[in-house]
Amino acid sequence: MSGGATETPRPHYFGIGCFTTFIGFVGGGMIAVLIAKVVGAATKCASDKDTGAPCNWYVFWLYGAIIGAVVVPTVAITLLRRSRRRLENSERG
Repeated sequence: MSGGATETPRPHYFGIGCFTTFIGFVGGGMIAVLIAKVVGAATKCASDKDTGAPCNWYVFWLYGAIIGAVVVPTVAITLLRRSRRRLENSERG
């Protein structure tokens, strides 16, 4: 096997996609709970007295986590593909 450039980037994209899906899921959920806190304060919805959790935080968290799990990997892989295309075009001259 010679050191040719016949490697496919699919496993690389798969690894990045899996990692960023997890990060997007957790990050999107946390941001959504912050938004729930702001919405709860704006609508004068009382927080839980024991934990301080905002009203309906689980609904906000679920939607935020799903959106984050889709958006973050999509953006990461799109930017990675765009940078690889630019690199290939600059090497061609």
